[in-house]
Amino acid sequence: MARGGQSTSEPGEGGPRNRYERQIRFWLIVLAVTLVLLWLLSSVLLPFVAGMAIAYVLHPSVDRLQRRMPRWLATTIMLLAFFMIFVVFLLLLVPLVVSQIAALVEQLPRYAEVLAGRVEPLIEWLRQSLGEEDYQRLRETASNYAGEALSFVASIMGGLWRGGVAVFNLLTLLFIMPVVAFYLLRDWNRIVANVDSYVPRRERPTIRQLVREVDRTLAGFIRGQGLVCIILGTFYAVALTIAGLDFGLVIGLIAGILTFIPYVGSLVGLVSSVGVALVQFEGLLWPGIILGIFLFGQAVEGNFLTPKLVGDSVGLHAVWVIFALMAGGALFGFTGVLIAVPVAAVTGVLVRFALRKYKESRYFDDTESNAA
Repeated sequence: MARGGQSTSEPGEGGPRNRYERQIRFWLIVLAVTLVLLWLLSSVLLPFVAGMAIAYVLHPSVDRLQRRMPRWLATTIMLLAFFMIFVVFLLLLVPLVVSQIAALVEQLPRYAEVLAGRVEPLIEWLRQSLGEEDYQRLRETASNYAGEALSFVASIMGGLWRGGVAVFNLLTLLFIMPVVAFYLLRDWNRIVANVDSYVPRRERPTIRQLVREVDRTLAGFIRGQGLVCIILGTFYAVALTIAGLDFGLVIGLIAGILTFIPYVGSLVGLVSSVGVALVQFEGLLWPGIILGIFLFGQAVEGNFLTPKLVGDSVGLHAVWVIFALMAGGALFGFTGVLIAVPVAAVTGVLVRFALRKYKESRYFDDTESNAA
């Protein structure tokens, strides 16, 4: 008991430093519990995560439509329009894609035979240039790397299969996902308000600013990159089909979809289409035209589509996105792929915030403390 009847606390008890340490400890526990629950429930999360993704993409349109009609009616109209477009897209493209995939499987032995005949002179030239010993060493090294790459891809695809199709059949996904999306869209503003009410009052301005930055990053990347994928996939599919490339529709669509992963879509489409062109056509004219199609697509994407639709302020580096998608797919299957970009966006925003705070702290610049 201090003089004048005022009580004092021990140094550090209840002070700002202890309060922040307790908050950090609390949120670390919440994060750990959340990660454990995600890992335990990863096999049943797919329709809910997909419904949340659809609701997030559509809620700005529902907000605008709500000015003219009730929220539930705006939600119903937007979801019906979304799923009708999706179903029409499937009905139009699935038969063509399935037929081309069947033809590709049927033609693979012939393609392999033609490719082996065209590669054989190059192999013979390498053998004569390097010598038998160096050639065998190069062949063993290439075989080892190829085996490791195939094993890595197979493990990722196996994780996607186990986490997606193997656990939830298509009918379950189609029935649950629209219901989740409807209720989330209808109650979106109420859910956001309820979550906001639980934010600590002292930190509310900072957390709201971080959430706005996360939302801007996600909106810029998901909506913008989604439009880029649709435009490029359509362009590649149409251009390769007009050029007469076998399986051009499938290759173009796959290249467009994989554009969501930086550099992967263009690389996969370029290698596969030029490889098919080299086997299909005699000479280098048509393979050069196919190469020109992809170079033109990349030029349009880099100079127009990405700057206009995605923008430079997203703040998600290409390497970080690739790592997040691969890590999410390896850990949680297809569900992990869906949540990878949001988690990457949140992590990126938090890291940038922590770095700003670090630069403002005495740990970065202790000039004043040294002068004192």
